[in-house]
Amino acid sequence: MSKNFCFILTIFVLLQSDLFPCTIIAVGKNASADGSVIISHTDTGKDSRIFVVPSQTFKPGTKAPVYRGIQDAQNSLYDDGEILGYIPQVEITYKYFQSAYSHINEYQLGIGESTTTQRAELTCTRKTSDAIMTIEQAQIFALQRFKKAKPATRFIGHLMTEYGFLPSSGDGSEALVIADTEEIWVFECFGVGEGWKKDSGKSGAIWAAQKLPADKATMIPNWSIIKEIDAGDTTNFMVSENYIQEAIDRGWYDPHSGKAFNWQETYAPTCAVEYATSRFWLFHQTFAPNFKKWPDRFMNDDPYKGIQPYYQVVEPLSIYPFAVKPEEKISVPDVIKFQRSTFEGTIYDMTAGPEWLVFDSVGVYKKSPLATPFPGSDLRTLLKMTYRRPVARHRGHYGMVLQLRNWLPDPIGGVYWVYLDNPYFSPYVPIYAGNLSVDESYKNYNPEKYDENSARWAIDFVDNLANLKFQKIREDVWAVRNPWEEKLFEDQEKIEKEALRLFHKNPKKAQEYLTKYSNEKMQEVTKMFLELRNDIIVKYTNNHE
Repeated sequence: MSKNFCFILTIFVLLQSDLFPCTIIAVGKNASADGSVIISHTDTGKDSRIFVVPSQTFKPGTKAPVYRGIQDAQNSLYDDGEILGYIPQVEITYKYFQSAYSHINEYQLGIGESTTTQRAELTCTRKTSDAIMTIEQAQIFALQRFKKAKPATRFIGHLMTEYGFLPSSGDGSEALVIADTEEIWVFECFGVGEGWKKDSGKSGAIWAAQKLPADKATMIPNWSIIKEIDAGDTTNFMVSENYIQEAIDRGWYDPHSGKAFNWQETYAPTCAVEYATSRFWLFHQTFAPNFKKWPDRFMNDDPYKGIQPYYQVVEPLSIYPFAVKPEEKISVPDVIKFQRSTFEGTIYDMTAGPEWLVFDSVGVYKKSPLATPFPGSDLRTLLKMTYRRPVARHRGHYGMVLQLRNWLPDPIGGVYWVYLDNPYFSPYVPIYAGNLSVDESYKNYNPEKYDENSARWAIDFVDNLANLKFQKIREDVWAVRNPWEEKLFEDQEKIEKEALRLFHKNPKKAQEYLTKYSNEKMQEVTKMFLELRNDIIVKYTNNHE
């Protein structure tokens, strides 16, 4: 890989970094604190609506439409957009929870998504190829048809090769973590470039999947993480037939070089890209600090460290392993805490620089109450700040942590912990795999029209008001949110014990009980943030200045 190519790719991904906001964490069942399988996903975009699609029955020979527009918030709730083609339908589809990227079905099959980068030559569009299969559509098809992760992974690979991978988030490739109550598969998919025709007999995508060891955890920050592949080890790997041949044909890999084929280096060259390395670093520094000597990225009370050139060298992405054994087992709250990270105390912290220092009443420097980890473009221009992408995003739309447990019946064992808008402020609400509906407040969102009955709008309003005095207002929000959320976890065992008691008598009663519980919590979130909005406006009005 030439230095010029690396430089060009680095500039490209820096310009595109705001389009790649997704962070995945995946935790094997022997690496988690309670023995559950855990996966997560954060995202940004306009559509945050979540709703239940029930199980359905179809006649033999029925075709299932392939849509483009699933993520379009301008469409009505049940309108998935333009039909690009069809695939064979199955007789029975499973219930699942649909969203911009659908995450879980009634049998505790879960999927998390992260858009990744790829060589420009691999990008294809609807105009330049016959490709029709977006990753969000493939996720839906898998959730409708499968109970287990490995066959679901293989099926998604089949959809991509048979119908052509069509990017739906910029020109990016895609990564998924696909999980059940026992195991997790990391799936990565690249395009095959312009000109692919379905009747050509050639594959419409390049893909590989690797099983996550049960005692390890991993993180995907919009970059490929699969490295060397043993295609003969079908217990731990699955690949498309062209997974290596495409690289040979394009001159990206020489099989006679004596060098092992490296998937990441070949299809997503590991240039210095801080928006990915910063999250790689934080994950490994947090959960495996002694695995190796990681780069020094802590501020250590030096407000100038973040702008000193000796600390601005971006390490190669390749130093971070596919997966790592955490030094302490990871819980759902641990993953939530990571999703809320703004790199506080590190050189990546947008509030840690000297531009935020102001004199107090006695002439001593202190951090301005306006200091925010989410400065908009106008504020960054005014303060001459370099943009650094936190894990939490103020331009979020929703995200989740999935808790999948094999010791409970599926309707109770799968917990879909969901936040809306910005996880830094938003509470997480548990939605159970067996739930029969999602409260209207979590299905109601129009980005072009404010609505007090929308939980997303209520949280977003407070998120924006925080800019009045961010350092103080965040404490006001946390003072209300944290006790409320802590009680959710304190009550979880009690709620599930009652659901299990009901399940043994009448499974439908257990589902109704959990549905009512979850929907009430969603309603409480909307009410909580409307009240916070009112309190903040009164407390921080400029009439007090």
